[in-house]
Amino acid sequence: MNSASLSVCLAAVSENLEFSDGGPAFEGLSFFTVRSQALHGRADMTLFIAPEARGQRNVPLVLLLHGAHGSHWSWTVRAGAHRLAQKLIREGKLPPLVLAMPSDGMWGDGSGYLTHQNQDFEKWIVADVPAAVRGATACVSLDSPVFIGGLSMGGFGALRIGAKYPKKYRGISAHSSITHVKQMTKYVAEDPTLFGVPEDDYSVLEAMRRNRDALPPIRFDCGLEDPLLEYNQQLHRDLEGKGIAHRYEEYPGGHDWIYWTAHLQDSLRFFGQILNGQHHA
Repeated sequence: MNSASLSVCLAAVSENLEFSDGGPAFEGLSFFTVRSQALHGRADMTLFIAPEARGQRNVPLVLLLHGAHGSHWSWTVRAGAHRLAQKLIREGKLPPLVLAMPSDGMWGDGSGYLTHQNQDFEKWIVADVPAAVRGATACVSLDSPVFIGGLSMGGFGALRIGAKYPKKYRGISAHSSITHVKQMTKYVAEDPTLFGVPEDDYSVLEAMRRNRDALPPIRFDCGLEDPLLEYNQQLHRDLEGKGIAHRYEEYPGGHDWIYWTAHLQDSLRFFGQILNGQHHA
């Protein structure tokens, strides 16, 4: 996408939003720094607007959350998320959409996308990121369907936030997910129990149990060699036991970008099926 075509989609940008040109050198990507009220400071985001979305309104928005130690660039640089989305769109397997890939707020080794004592990383994802996207591109509006996905810590964020605010999302998908706050000690140096999050807000299962009657379609997967496999299997069994609809899949692979690059398409295809009315739990 060149600068001229990108400008068709870009709306007036507010004074608290700084963005790059989405020219050919960036493969249609734009890079944003935006002031977040939830974080009391600035945060970064990578945005991909499919060329086919230009001139359209109410285009679907997909949020992709990265894992611990990562940042907003991880999904594009490590997995080529924008290239995969473009390929699926051109094959007619995904409608034109916008990918928003925000940082987690850059707290410690990973914020968990949780509400901490002094910063609300959950609200950053739920409220500030979609608002920033709407402020940057006329393609996305309040009527755009929104989906949320992620990997590892970002999988935890996607599953927990998606379940906690079910009316905001049309679908949830996650890869290699942490399923409980305490599992974050495998990946971060900070003690997540000191984040300031109440204990009844620690788990994906609890968020889904509380909102079981309002949940959107959910899928998650895990690699057979992943150290988080047992936790994903347990979440699957617990959800089955409680009669909460979901799709769970296992594939060969570990907790790495080889696996996530291979299976991001499962999330995007899942979201496409929901948009096309082809999803079946």
